Amino acid sequence: MENDYDTKEDPQSQVKNSVGMEKNCCDEDTFRLHMVTWNVATADPPDDISSLLHLNSPKTPDLYVIGLQEVYSAPHRFIIDMAVEDSWSHLFMSSLAPRGYLKVSSIRMQGLLLLFFSKLAHVPFIRDIQDTYSRTGISGYWGNKGGVSIRLSFYGHMLCFLNCHLAAHMQYASQRVDEFEYILDTQTFDPKKTPHILDHKLVFWFGDLNFRIQDHGMHFLHNCITSHKFNLLWSKDQLTMMKKTEALLQEFDEGPLDFQPTYKFDRFSDCYDSRPHGTWFGFHGKMRKPAWTDRILWRVKPKEPPPEEEKDEDRDSGLDEKNTKNQQEEEEFPLKLKQDSYTSNMEYGVSDHKPVIGIFTLELRKMYEAPLVRVCAEGEWSADFDAMVIYSPLQPFPSSAWDWIGLYKVGFRSVSDYITYTWVKDDEVSFNDELTQVYVSKDEIPALGGECVLCYYCSTLQCIVGISSPFKVHESKVAVEEGLVPENIDGLEKATAS
Repeated sequence: MENDYDTKEDPQSQVKNSVGMEKNCCDEDTFRLHMVTWNVATADPPDDISSLLHLNSPKTPDLYVIGLQEVYSAPHRFIIDMAVEDSWSHLFMSSLAPRGYLKVSSIRMQGLLLLFFSKLAHVPFIRDIQDTYSRTGISGYWGNKGGVSIRLSFYGHMLCFLNCHLAAHMQYASQRVDEFEYILDTQTFDPKKTPHILDHKLVFWFGDLNFRIQDHGMHFLHNCITSHKFNLLWSKDQLTMMKKTEALLQEFDEGPLDFQPTYKFDRFSDCYDSRPHGTWFGFHGKMRKPAWTDRILWRVKPKEPPPEEEKDEDRDSGLDEKNTKNQQEEEEFPLKLKQDSYTSNMEYGVSDHKPVIGIFTLELRKMYEAPLVRVCAEGEWSADFDAMVIYSPLQPFPSSAWDWIGLYKVGFRSVSDYITYTWVKDDEVSFNDELTQVYVSKDEIPALGGECVLCYYCSTLQCIVGISSPFKVHESKVAVEEGLVPENIDGLEKATAS
Protein backbone atom coordinates (compact mmCIF):
# COMPACT_ATOMS: atom_id res chain seq x y z
CA MET A 1 0.00 0.00 0.00
CA GLU A 2 1.24 3.47 -0.82
CA ASN A 3 0.02 6.20 1.47
CA ASP A 4 0.66 9.70 0.18
CA TYR A 5 1.10 11.63 3.40
CA ASP A 6 1.81 15.32 3.42
CA THR A 7 5.49 15.65 4.21
CA LYS A 8 4.63 18.12 6.97
CA GLU A 9 2.34 15.69 8.79
CA ASP A 10 3.66 15.08 12.27
CA PRO A 11 4.92 11.58 13.12
CA GLN A 12 2.22 11.03 15.78
CA SER A 13 -0.51 11.48 13.15
CA GLN A 14 1.28 8.98 10.90
CA VAL A 15 1.28 6.48 13.76
CA LYS A 16 -2.46 6.80 14.26
CA ASN A 17 -3.04 6.31 10.56
CA SER A 18 -0.80 3.27 10.45
CA VAL A 19 -2.13 1.45 13.51
CA GLY A 20 -5.80 1.64 12.58
CA MET A 21 -7.01 -1.86 11.80
CA GLU A 22 -10.04 -0.84 9.75
CA LYS A 23 -10.56 -2.96 6.67
CA ASN A 24 -9.80 -0.16 4.22
CA CYS A 25 -6.29 0.00 5.70
CA CYS A 26 -5.38 -3.50 4.59
CA ASP A 27 -7.44 -4.43 1.53
CA GLU A 28 -5.02 -3.11 -1.11
CA ASP A 29 -2.78 -5.50 -2.99
CA THR A 30 0.15 -3.13 -3.55
CA PHE A 31 2.91 -2.66 -0.97
CA ARG A 32 5.98 -0.47 -0.92
CA LEU A 33 9.28 -2.00 0.23
CA HIS A 34 12.33 0.08 1.18
CA MET A 35 15.61 -1.85 1.32
CA VAL A 36 19.04 -0.70 2.48
CA THR A 37 22.40 -2.46 2.35
CA TRP A 38 25.43 -0.79 3.91
CA ASN A 39 28.87 -1.93 4.96
CA VAL A 40 29.38 0.40 7.93
CA ALA A 41 33.07 -0.51 8.41
CA THR A 42 32.84 -0.75 12.25
CA ALA A 43 31.79 2.92 12.46
CA ASP A 44 29.33 4.34 14.95
CA PRO A 45 26.00 5.41 13.42
CA PRO A 46 25.49 8.91 12.02
CA ASP A 47 23.28 11.31 13.94
CA ASP A 48 20.51 11.31 11.37
CA ILE A 49 19.29 8.67 8.91
CA SER A 50 16.26 10.54 7.54
CA SER A 51 17.77 10.65 4.05
CA LEU A 52 18.73 6.98 4.15
CA LEU A 53 15.17 5.95 5.01
CA HIS A 54 13.45 8.67 2.93
CA LEU A 55 11.56 9.75 6.04
CA ASN A 56 10.50 13.02 4.42
CA SER A 57 9.14 11.39 1.27
CA PRO A 58 5.40 11.75 0.60
CA LYS A 59 5.28 8.01 -0.12
CA THR A 60 5.73 5.93 3.01
CA PRO A 61 6.91 2.31 2.75
CA ASP A 62 4.92 -0.56 4.15
CA LEU A 63 8.09 -2.50 4.93
CA TYR A 64 11.71 -1.62 5.68
CA VAL A 65 14.52 -4.17 5.37
CA ILE A 66 17.97 -3.04 6.50
CA GLY A 67 21.07 -5.18 6.03
CA LEU A 68 24.36 -4.03 7.54
CA GLN A 69 27.84 -5.51 7.30
CA GLU A 70 30.90 -4.93 9.48
CA VAL A 71 28.98 -3.70 12.49
CA TYR A 72 31.65 -3.30 15.15
CA SER A 73 31.99 -6.69 16.84
CA ALA A 74 35.17 -6.78 18.91
CA PRO A 75 34.55 -9.40 21.63
CA HIS A 76 33.88 -6.96 24.48
CA ARG A 77 31.55 -4.82 22.33
CA PHE A 78 29.73 -7.84 20.89
CA ILE A 79 28.97 -9.17 24.38
CA ILE A 80 27.60 -5.78 25.40
CA ASP A 81 25.46 -5.61 22.24
CA MET A 82 24.02 -9.04 22.98
CA ALA A 83 22.99 -7.90 26.46
CA VAL A 84 21.90 -4.42 25.42
CA GLU A 85 20.61 -3.25 22.07
CA ASP A 86 23.39 -2.34 19.62
CA SER A 87 23.67 1.29 18.57
CA TRP A 88 22.64 0.68 14.94
CA SER A 89 19.47 -1.22 15.87
CA HIS A 90 18.67 1.46 18.43
CA LEU A 91 18.99 4.20 15.82
CA PHE A 92 16.75 2.48 13.25
CA MET A 93 14.12 1.57 15.84
CA SER A 94 14.12 5.06 17.35
CA SER A 95 13.76 6.62 13.89
CA LEU A 96 10.99 4.33 12.65
CA ALA A 97 8.88 3.59 15.75
CA PRO A 98 7.51 7.16 16.07
CA ARG A 99 6.25 6.80 12.51
CA GLY A 100 4.32 3.62 13.24
CA TYR A 101 6.83 0.92 12.28
CA LEU A 102 7.49 -2.13 14.43
CA LYS A 103 10.68 -4.18 14.42
CA VAL A 104 9.18 -7.55 13.57
CA SER A 105 12.43 -9.52 13.49
CA SER A 106 16.20 -9.13 13.56
CA ILE A 107 19.26 -11.35 13.50
CA ARG A 108 22.91 -10.64 14.13
CA MET A 109 25.99 -12.77 13.41
CA GLN A 110 29.10 -10.89 14.50
CA GLY A 111 29.30 -7.95 12.07
CA LEU A 112 26.25 -8.95 10.01
CA LEU A 113 22.95 -7.40 11.10
CA LEU A 114 19.54 -7.76 9.45
CA LEU A 115 16.44 -5.82 10.56
CA PHE A 116 12.86 -6.18 9.32
CA PHE A 117 10.29 -3.46 10.06
CA SER A 118 6.60 -3.29 9.17
CA LYS A 119 3.81 -0.79 9.49
CA LEU A 120 1.76 -1.90 12.45
CA ALA A 121 -1.33 -2.49 10.33
CA HIS A 122 0.41 -5.40 8.55
CA VAL A 123 1.91 -7.05 11.63
CA PRO A 124 -0.99 -9.48 12.34
CA PHE A 125 -0.57 -10.78 8.78
CA ILE A 126 3.15 -11.55 9.16
CA ARG A 127 3.62 -15.13 10.36
CA ASP A 128 6.01 -18.11 10.09
CA ILE A 129 8.88 -15.83 11.14
CA GLN A 130 12.26 -17.58 11.34
CA ASP A 131 15.87 -16.51 11.10
CA THR A 132 19.17 -18.29 10.65
CA TYR A 133 22.79 -17.73 9.68
CA SER A 134 25.78 -19.33 7.97
CA ARG A 135 29.46 -18.60 8.64
CA THR A 136 31.99 -18.66 5.82
CA GLY A 137 34.90 -16.48 7.04
CA ILE A 138 38.04 -17.76 8.84
CA SER A 139 37.18 -21.42 8.31
CA GLY A 140 33.59 -20.71 9.33
CA TYR A 141 34.37 -20.12 13.00
CA TRP A 142 34.40 -16.40 13.75
CA GLY A 143 31.59 -15.36 11.41
CA ASN A 144 33.27 -12.28 9.94
CA LYS A 145 31.83 -13.38 6.57
CA GLY A 146 28.71 -15.32 5.69
CA GLY A 147 24.97 -14.71 5.53
CA VAL A 148 22.03 -14.01 7.83
CA SER A 149 18.44 -14.43 6.74
CA ILE A 150 14.89 -13.73 7.87
CA ARG A 151 11.99 -15.59 6.30
CA LEU A 152 8.31 -14.95 6.89
CA SER A 153 4.83 -15.25 5.50
CA PHE A 154 3.36 -11.92 4.36
CA TYR A 155 -0.40 -12.22 3.79
CA GLY A 156 0.27 -15.91 3.07
CA HIS A 157 3.17 -15.40 0.63
CA MET A 158 6.55 -16.80 1.69
CA LEU A 159 9.35 -14.22 1.52
CA CYS A 160 13.03 -14.55 2.41
CA PHE A 161 15.66 -11.84 2.93
CA LEU A 162 19.33 -12.87 2.81
CA ASN A 163 22.03 -10.40 3.87
CA CYS A 164 25.54 -11.54 2.88
CA HIS A 165 29.13 -10.44 3.30
CA LEU A 166 31.25 -12.48 0.90
CA ALA A 167 34.99 -12.94 0.39
CA ALA A 168 36.96 -9.81 -0.48
CA HIS A 169 39.63 -9.03 -3.13
CA MET A 170 39.66 -9.05 -6.92
CA GLN A 171 40.82 -12.64 -7.46
CA TYR A 172 38.08 -14.36 -5.45
CA ALA A 173 35.04 -13.96 -7.71
CA SER A 174 34.53 -17.74 -7.99
CA GLN A 175 34.90 -18.16 -4.24
CA ARG A 176 32.16 -15.60 -3.71
CA VAL A 177 29.80 -17.66 -5.85
CA ASP A 178 30.83 -20.81 -3.96
CA GLU A 179 30.09 -19.10 -0.65
CA PHE A 180 26.67 -18.01 -1.88
CA GLU A 181 25.87 -21.57 -2.93
CA TYR A 182 27.09 -22.86 0.43
CA ILE A 183 24.80 -20.43 2.27
CA LEU A 184 21.82 -21.52 0.14
CA ASP A 185 22.60 -25.19 0.86
CA THR A 186 23.12 -24.86 4.62
CA GLN A 187 20.23 -22.59 5.63
CA THR A 188 17.03 -24.53 6.32
CA PHE A 189 13.62 -23.66 7.76
CA ASP A 190 10.32 -25.11 8.89
CA PRO A 191 7.65 -25.79 7.77
CA LYS A 192 8.28 -28.41 5.16
CA LYS A 193 6.61 -26.31 2.48
CA THR A 194 9.62 -23.96 2.26
CA PRO A 195 12.61 -25.77 3.80
CA HIS A 196 15.24 -23.89 1.77
CA ILE A 197 15.80 -20.30 0.71
CA LEU A 198 14.96 -20.92 -2.95
CA ASP A 199 11.65 -22.56 -2.00
CA HIS A 200 10.27 -19.15 -1.02
CA LYS A 201 8.08 -17.30 -3.47
CA LEU A 202 10.29 -14.21 -3.30
CA VAL A 203 13.95 -14.04 -2.27
CA PHE A 204 16.08 -10.93 -1.84
CA TRP A 205 19.85 -11.42 -1.91
CA PHE A 206 21.80 -8.35 -0.91
CA GLY A 207 24.78 -7.10 1.06
CA ASP A 208 28.48 -6.49 0.53
CA LEU A 209 28.85 -9.15 -2.15
CA ASN A 210 32.36 -7.86 -2.86
CA PHE A 211 32.32 -8.33 -6.65
CA ARG A 212 34.84 -6.01 -8.34
CA ILE A 213 35.43 -4.37 -11.73
CA GLN A 214 38.02 -6.33 -13.69
CA ASP A 215 40.55 -5.39 -16.40
CA HIS A 216 39.85 -1.69 -16.75
CA GLY A 217 42.72 0.55 -15.73
CA MET A 218 42.25 3.17 -13.04
CA HIS A 219 42.43 6.05 -15.53
CA PHE A 220 39.59 4.69 -17.70
CA LEU A 221 37.54 3.71 -14.66
CA HIS A 222 37.79 7.16 -13.10
CA ASN A 223 36.93 8.85 -16.40
CA CYS A 224 33.77 6.75 -16.72
CA ILE A 225 32.71 7.63 -13.18
CA THR A 226 33.31 11.38 -13.48
CA SER A 227 31.41 11.47 -16.80
CA HIS A 228 28.63 9.23 -15.42
CA LYS A 229 29.17 6.70 -18.22
CA PHE A 230 28.63 3.79 -15.84
CA ASN A 231 27.39 1.53 -18.64
CA LEU A 232 30.93 1.34 -20.03
CA LEU A 233 31.95 -0.52 -16.86
CA TRP A 234 29.09 -3.00 -16.64
CA SER A 235 30.63 -5.66 -18.89
CA LYS A 236 33.64 -5.99 -16.55
CA ASP A 237 31.63 -6.10 -13.34
CA GLN A 238 32.41 -9.55 -11.91
CA LEU A 239 28.84 -10.34 -10.88
CA THR A 240 27.62 -9.48 -14.39
CA MET A 241 30.39 -11.63 -15.86
CA MET A 242 29.70 -14.57 -13.52
CA LYS A 243 26.02 -14.50 -14.46
CA LYS A 244 26.92 -15.55 -17.98
CA THR A 245 28.27 -18.91 -16.80
CA GLU A 246 26.49 -19.57 -13.48
CA ALA A 247 22.92 -20.81 -13.93
CA LEU A 248 22.07 -20.09 -10.29
CA LEU A 249 22.97 -16.42 -10.63
CA GLN A 250 20.86 -16.14 -13.77
CA GLU A 251 17.77 -16.77 -11.64
CA PHE A 252 18.36 -13.47 -9.81
CA ASP A 253 17.40 -10.09 -11.23
CA GLU A 254 19.03 -6.75 -10.56
CA GLY A 255 18.29 -3.21 -11.64
CA PRO A 256 20.77 -1.26 -13.80
CA LEU A 257 23.86 0.04 -12.02
CA ASP A 258 23.08 3.67 -12.81
CA PHE A 259 24.91 4.97 -9.76
CA GLN A 260 28.60 5.35 -9.14
CA PRO A 261 30.50 2.48 -7.50
CA THR A 262 29.99 2.50 -3.73
CA TYR A 263 33.47 1.34 -2.68
CA LYS A 264 36.12 2.40 -1.66
CA PHE A 265 35.90 5.99 -0.34
CA ASP A 266 37.94 8.08 2.02
CA ARG A 267 35.81 8.45 5.12
CA PHE A 268 33.73 11.65 5.28
CA SER A 269 34.53 12.32 1.65
CA ASP A 270 33.28 11.76 -1.88
CA CYS A 271 36.83 10.96 -2.98
CA TYR A 272 37.77 7.39 -3.72
CA ASP A 273 40.52 5.68 -1.74
CA SER A 274 43.58 7.93 -1.70
CA ARG A 275 47.27 8.13 -1.01
CA PRO A 276 49.13 11.33 -0.18
CA HIS A 277 50.88 11.51 -3.57
CA GLY A 278 49.00 13.51 -6.15
CA THR A 279 45.56 13.57 -7.74
CA TRP A 280 44.11 13.50 -11.22
CA PHE A 281 40.65 13.99 -12.68
CA GLY A 282 39.51 15.02 -9.21
CA PHE A 283 40.43 11.59 -7.82
CA HIS A 284 43.25 10.94 -5.41
CA GLY A 285 46.03 8.46 -6.14
CA LYS A 286 45.21 4.81 -6.59
CA MET A 287 44.73 2.42 -3.69
CA ARG A 288 41.74 0.17 -4.34
CA LYS A 289 39.75 0.23 -7.55
CA PRO A 290 36.21 1.57 -7.17
CA ALA A 291 33.63 -1.22 -7.43
CA TRP A 292 29.94 -2.00 -7.05
CA THR A 293 30.49 -4.24 -4.05
CA ASP A 294 27.13 -3.39 -2.45
CA ARG A 295 24.17 -4.90 -4.28
CA ILE A 296 20.47 -5.81 -4.06
CA LEU A 297 19.13 -8.67 -6.20
CA TRP A 298 15.90 -10.62 -6.14
CA ARG A 299 14.34 -13.82 -7.40
CA VAL A 300 10.64 -14.54 -7.92
CA LYS A 301 10.15 -18.29 -7.79
CA PRO A 302 9.57 -19.73 -11.26
CA LYS A 303 6.16 -21.21 -11.88
CA GLU A 304 5.85 -24.95 -11.43
CA PRO A 305 5.93 -26.74 -14.80
CA PRO A 306 2.63 -28.39 -15.75
CA PRO A 307 2.49 -32.04 -14.65
CA GLU A 308 3.42 -34.52 -17.36
CA GLU A 309 0.84 -36.98 -18.56
CA GLU A 310 0.68 -40.30 -16.74
CA LYS A 311 3.13 -42.72 -18.32
CA ASP A 312 3.19 -45.32 -15.61
CA GLU A 313 0.34 -46.67 -13.52
CA ASP A 314 2.71 -47.05 -10.61
CA ARG A 315 3.81 -43.41 -10.75
CA ASP A 316 3.83 -41.66 -7.38
CA SER A 317 0.69 -39.52 -7.38
CA GLY A 318 1.71 -37.65 -4.22
CA LEU A 319 4.27 -35.55 -6.07
CA ASP A 320 1.79 -34.79 -8.84
CA GLU A 321 -0.79 -33.67 -6.29
CA LYS A 322 1.75 -31.38 -4.63
CA ASN A 323 2.80 -29.84 -7.96
CA THR A 324 -0.83 -29.35 -8.96
CA LYS A 325 -1.64 -27.72 -5.63
CA ASN A 326 1.37 -25.38 -5.92
CA GLN A 327 0.39 -24.47 -9.47
CA GLN A 328 -3.19 -23.71 -8.40
CA GLU A 329 -1.92 -21.54 -5.55
CA GLU A 330 0.36 -19.60 -7.92
CA GLU A 331 -2.54 -18.94 -10.27
CA GLU A 332 -4.99 -17.99 -7.51
CA PHE A 333 -2.57 -15.92 -5.45
CA PRO A 334 -0.04 -14.33 -7.80
CA LEU A 335 2.92 -12.21 -6.70
CA LYS A 336 4.75 -9.61 -8.79
CA LEU A 337 7.68 -7.34 -8.00
CA LYS A 338 8.71 -4.08 -9.64
CA GLN A 339 11.80 -2.07 -8.78
CA ASP A 340 11.06 1.65 -8.59
CA SER A 341 14.52 2.89 -7.62
CA TYR A 342 18.06 1.53 -7.25
CA THR A 343 20.67 4.01 -6.13
CA SER A 344 23.34 4.93 -3.62
CA ASN A 345 23.30 7.69 -1.02
CA MET A 346 26.47 9.75 -1.21
CA GLU A 347 25.88 11.97 1.81
CA TYR A 348 26.91 9.43 4.44
CA GLY A 349 30.64 9.34 5.11
CA VAL A 350 31.10 7.35 8.31
CA SER A 351 32.19 4.31 6.27
CA ASP A 352 34.41 3.65 3.26
CA HIS A 353 31.26 2.26 1.59
CA LYS A 354 28.22 4.28 0.55
CA PRO A 355 24.81 2.76 1.36
CA VAL A 356 22.68 1.35 -1.46
CA ILE A 357 18.90 1.77 -1.47
CA GLY A 358 16.35 -0.27 -3.39
CA ILE A 359 12.67 0.76 -3.55
CA PHE A 360 10.21 -1.91 -4.71
CA THR A 361 6.51 -2.26 -5.36
CA LEU A 362 5.20 -5.64 -4.28
CA GLU A 363 1.91 -6.68 -5.86
CA LEU A 364 0.13 -9.71 -4.45
CA ARG A 365 -3.28 -11.14 -3.82
CA LYS A 366 -3.77 -11.68 -0.11
CA MET A 367 -4.47 -15.23 1.01
CA TYR A 368 -6.41 -13.88 3.99
CA GLU A 369 -7.98 -10.52 4.85
CA ALA A 370 -8.72 -10.87 8.59
CA PRO A 371 -6.32 -11.30 11.52
CA LEU A 372 -6.50 -14.48 13.58
CA VAL A 373 -7.83 -12.60 16.61
CA ARG A 374 -9.85 -9.43 17.11
CA VAL A 375 -8.87 -7.62 20.31
CA CYS A 376 -10.17 -4.39 21.80
CA ALA A 377 -10.22 -2.35 25.00
CA GLU A 378 -13.60 -2.28 26.76
CA GLY A 379 -14.84 0.89 28.38
CA GLU A 380 -12.72 3.63 29.87
CA TRP A 381 -9.16 2.89 30.92
CA SER A 382 -7.20 4.52 33.74
CA ALA A 383 -5.10 3.47 36.72
CA ASP A 384 -8.06 4.16 39.03
CA PHE A 385 -9.81 0.85 38.30
CA ASP A 386 -9.26 -2.55 36.73
CA ALA A 387 -9.69 -2.57 32.96
CA MET A 388 -11.21 -5.13 30.65
CA VAL A 389 -9.96 -6.59 27.37
CA ILE A 390 -12.26 -8.34 24.91
CA TYR A 391 -10.88 -10.71 22.30
CA SER A 392 -12.44 -13.14 19.86
CA PRO A 393 -10.75 -15.66 17.52
CA LEU A 394 -11.78 -15.03 13.93
CA GLN A 395 -10.46 -18.38 12.68
CA PRO A 396 -8.87 -21.47 14.22
CA PHE A 397 -5.24 -21.13 15.32
CA PRO A 398 -2.98 -22.95 17.82
CA SER A 399 -3.80 -20.91 20.92
CA SER A 400 -2.44 -21.94 24.31
CA ALA A 401 -2.29 -20.95 27.97
CA TRP A 402 0.99 -19.20 27.17
CA ASP A 403 -0.70 -16.66 24.90
CA TRP A 404 -0.80 -13.13 26.27
CA ILE A 405 -2.21 -9.72 25.49
CA GLY A 406 0.18 -6.80 25.89
CA LEU A 407 -0.58 -3.15 26.52
CA TYR A 408 1.69 -0.92 24.43
CA LYS A 409 2.16 2.79 24.07
CA VAL A 410 1.49 4.00 20.51
CA GLY A 411 4.88 4.20 18.80
CA PHE A 412 6.35 1.13 20.51
CA ARG A 413 9.45 -0.33 18.89
CA SER A 414 9.26 -4.11 19.28
CA VAL A 415 7.11 -6.84 20.81
CA SER A 416 9.16 -6.69 24.03
CA ASP A 417 8.25 -3.03 24.67
CA TYR A 418 4.97 -3.77 26.45
CA ILE A 419 3.88 -1.66 29.44
CA THR A 420 2.18 -4.67 30.95
CA TYR A 421 0.51 -7.88 29.84
CA THR A 422 -2.16 -10.33 30.88
CA TRP A 423 -2.14 -14.09 30.33
CA VAL A 424 -5.09 -15.06 28.19
CA LYS A 425 -6.22 -18.15 30.10
CA ASP A 426 -5.15 -17.31 33.66
CA ASP A 427 -6.98 -13.99 33.75
CA GLU A 428 -10.04 -15.08 31.85
CA VAL A 429 -13.22 -13.87 33.58
CA SER A 430 -15.95 -14.84 31.14
CA PHE A 431 -16.29 -16.85 27.98
CA ASN A 432 -18.79 -17.68 25.29
CA ASP A 433 -18.51 -19.01 21.75
CA GLU A 434 -17.60 -15.63 20.32
CA LEU A 435 -16.10 -13.32 22.96
CA THR A 436 -13.68 -13.70 25.83
CA GLN A 437 -12.96 -11.13 28.52
CA VAL A 438 -9.77 -10.80 30.51
CA TYR A 439 -8.80 -8.08 32.94
CA VAL A 440 -5.77 -5.90 33.53
CA SER A 441 -5.14 -4.84 37.12
CA LYS A 442 -5.31 -1.10 37.77
CA ASP A 443 -1.90 -1.39 39.44
CA GLU A 444 -0.40 -2.30 36.05
CA ILE A 445 -1.92 0.61 34.13
CA PRO A 446 0.25 3.74 33.75
CA ALA A 447 -0.95 6.55 36.00
CA LEU A 448 -0.03 9.19 33.44
CA GLY A 449 -2.11 7.58 30.68
CA GLY A 450 -1.46 8.04 26.98
CA GLU A 451 -2.39 6.64 23.56
CA CYS A 452 -2.12 2.83 23.63
CA VAL A 453 -2.89 -0.34 21.70
CA LEU A 454 -3.43 -3.96 22.73
CA CYS A 455 -1.60 -6.80 20.96
CA TYR A 456 -2.47 -10.49 21.15
CA TYR A 457 0.73 -12.58 21.06
CA CYS A 458 0.42 -16.26 20.10
CA SER A 459 3.21 -18.20 21.84
CA THR A 460 2.90 -21.19 19.52
CA LEU A 461 3.24 -19.09 16.36
CA GLN A 462 5.64 -16.67 18.11
CA CYS A 463 4.10 -13.59 16.57
CA ILE A 464 1.40 -10.97 17.08
CA VAL A 465 -1.89 -12.19 15.60
CA GLY A 466 -4.23 -9.36 16.57
CA ILE A 467 -3.94 -5.62 17.30
CA SER A 468 -6.57 -3.27 18.65
CA SER A 469 -7.36 0.17 17.36
CA PRO A 470 -5.59 2.92 19.32
CA PHE A 471 -7.38 4.05 22.47
CA LYS A 472 -6.73 6.58 25.21
CA VAL A 473 -5.66 5.61 28.72
CA HIS A 474 -6.74 8.51 30.91
CA GLU A 475 -4.62 10.06 33.60
CA SER A 476 -5.32 8.66 37.03
CA LYS A 477 -7.52 11.06 39.00
CA VAL A 478 -5.73 10.00 42.15
CA ALA A 479 -2.37 10.75 40.51
CA VAL A 480 -3.59 14.17 39.42
CA GLU A 481 -4.97 14.99 42.88
CA GLU A 482 -1.74 13.95 44.54
CA GLY A 483 0.35 15.93 42.06
CA LEU A 484 2.34 13.00 40.76
CA VAL A 485 4.81 13.83 38.00
CA PRO A 486 7.12 11.48 36.05
CA GLU A 487 9.99 11.97 38.51
CA ASN A 488 7.85 10.89 41.45
CA ILE A 489 6.27 7.74 40.11
CA ASP A 490 7.69 4.30 39.61
CA GLY A 491 9.94 3.24 36.76
CA LEU A 492 7.15 1.63 34.77
CA GLU A 493 5.27 4.89 34.48
CA LYS A 494 8.49 6.80 33.81
CA ALA A 495 9.05 4.55 30.82
CA THR A 496 5.57 5.19 29.44
CA ALA A 497 6.00 8.93 29.87
CA SER A 498 9.33 9.11 28.04
